[in-house]
Order: sequence, then structure tokens, then C-alpha cells
Amino acid sequence: MSLDTLTNYMTPTGREEPWRFTPMNRLAGLHDPAVELRDRVSLEPLDIPSGVSLTIEASDIFPPLSDTEDQIIIRVRESASKLLLLTIDANAEINEPVFLKREVLDLSPEVSRVRIDAGVNSHATIVIENSGDGVIAEEVEINLASGSNIKFVTLQEWSSRAVHVARHHAIIGKDASFTSYVITVGGSLVRILPTVEYKGPGSSAELFGLYFATDGQHFEHRVHVDHKVPGAKSRVNYKGALNGDSARTVWIGDVFIKATAQGTDTYELNRNLLLSHGARADSVPNLEIETGDIVGAGHASTTGRFDDEQLFYLMSRGIPAEQARRLVIRGFFAEIVSKLDIEPIEVRVMERIDGELSEVKS
Repeated sequence: MSLDTLTNYMTPTGREEPWRFTPMNRLAGLHDPAVELRDRVSLEPLDIPSGVSLTIEASDIFPPLSDTEDQIIIRVRESASKLLLLTIDANAEINEPVFLKREVLDLSPEVSRVRIDAGVNSHATIVIENSGDGVIAEEVEINLASGSNIKFVTLQEWSSRAVHVARHHAIIGKDASFTSYVITVGGSLVRILPTVEYKGPGSSAELFGLYFATDGQHFEHRVHVDHKVPGAKSRVNYKGALNGDSARTVWIGDVFIKATAQGTDTYELNRNLLLSHGARADSVPNLEIETGDIVGAGHASTTGRFDDEQLFYLMSRGIPAEQARRLVIRGFFAEIVSKLDIEPIEVRVMERIDGELSEVKS
């Protein structure tokens, strides 16, 4: 991308509201138009079942979305000439998860643009696995046609030097259901924007998230749910744990209910567990309502240290203190992990968490 193409691009400085929590000096140049971004498709399919197709298309065939303020995503759209398109046939019921895997072994900054089109009344689970030491700016767009049901799982299991900035944007049609799981347990800096846009009544979205940050890691999740049609529903539930004096997490939950969104039903929740004194978790739930004709709307956020009552209960039954601590932390995450309903992923995520817990000091 040349500097001449960026007439409307303003390099973020960190003083802007969307960037005020992000350590700009750790973005590896993803936000800087002077840094060239490699244009390639790094996601690889593990297996493509009948009823699903995977192609590489010219990115300009699909017009970019226009409602984002994220400058890095603007760079993705300007820089990506290719788009990975995953299409699920109308009325297809895909019983096994569709896996896309990315393992990057170098730190050359790159861009990725992915589009998932779910046909009318289709049902499928899509899993994107990220690992290695990549530096990636990415946009994933998920289009759900009427009556479709999509579970979308992303795993950020990066190594210690990786930088990953992404937007996951779901466009949900009439009577369609979208469920996402954003699991971040690795990387130096990970900043993900799960966003939802409703296109028809009866549509629903459930957004789950899990993150475990250790010393030196910065994990940031900025959720944006835009209710602008009547009779839609949303639920947001993100949980995180932090261990290490420089562990840092940021969760922003923005839910907007427009005047046209009568009958909206929404609730968002973020809970953070601090396992060391220097760890910091910022949690900012926001709810903006333009109509009083709704089913319900609410939000909650908690950040705290270990539940001593739970620990005492387990120890009083003969469980050693260290084992009791791990049981409490595993239980904290189990609510979300168990909902995945993909056993190999559940096992792998809990093993990764157990590995992090082995470093937790009493």
C-alpha cells in the first residue's frame, strides 16, 4: 500500500478513544502506513466437507464495510488483494467443525481478509486456529442468511512474540443465530474487535470470550453490538484471568439500541480474576438506548482477586491449598469452555490454562 492511497488515513497516536488502552509501540507497525504489509493467504483448511467450499477471490469483488473506525482494518482493506471465501450451501447441515489453521513462523507483518457466507437455513461450526510468531492484521466478515445457524470459534494460541489485530464482523439475517467464542491464551499483543450487525427480526447473537494473560502480555477485546432492527437478542459473556506484574487486559463492551430496535433483549457481562498484585484489567461496559420499548437491557462487570470462601471450602475437605486454587480457577473458566462442545478444543484450552496455572504463585 503506497502512501498516496491513504489520503483519508490518519495514523493513530494512542490519544484517540479507540486506542487509548493500546500500547502503540508494540503494534509492530501494523498501524503505520510507512510499514509495508505482506499480502498473502496464510489460513489453510484441514478438511472441507461436502456442502462447504473454500476459494480465493479477488478482494475488490466484495466491497469493504464502511462502519468501522479502526485504522488498522482500513489498512487491511487497502492492502489485501486476495480474500479467502468460505461458503456454506443453503440448507446444508455440517455436522463436523470446519477447521482453518494458521501457523506463522516469522515476524514479517501481513494482512488477511476472510469472508464466510452462510446460506439460507444452513448450520455449521467454523474454527480458526492461530499459532506461531506472526504479526497479522486481519478482517473476518461472517454473513448469515435468513434462518442460518453459525458457531464461530477463534483460538489465539500464539507464541510469545506474536502481534495480532483483528476484527470479526457478523451480519445476521432474519431468524438467524450466531455464536462466537474468542479464546486468547497466547501472544505478545492481541487486539480483537468482535462486532455484530443485525439485518432482520428474530436474529440473535451470543458472544463468549476467554483470555488468560501472563507477564508481559496485552490482550484487548472490544465488543460492539449494534441493535437497529426490532425483535433481536444478544448476550455477551467474557471471562479473563491475569497472572504477572505486567499482565494487562482490556475489555470494552459497547451495546447500542437504536430507536428502530423495539423489542430488543440484551445483556453483557465481563468478569476478571487477578492472580497477582501487579496485574491490571480494564473493563468498560457501555449501554446506549434510544427506545424504551425493549424486553430488557443490562450489563455487569467485576474485577477482583481470589474467592477465599471457595478456597476455604475446598481446603476444609482435605484438598491441598495449591490444588484448591487450581480447581477454583478451572471452575471459573469451565462455564465458557464447556459450551464449546468440541472436545479436542476443550481439552487443549484447559491444558494451556493448566500450564499457565502451574506458574501461579500462592
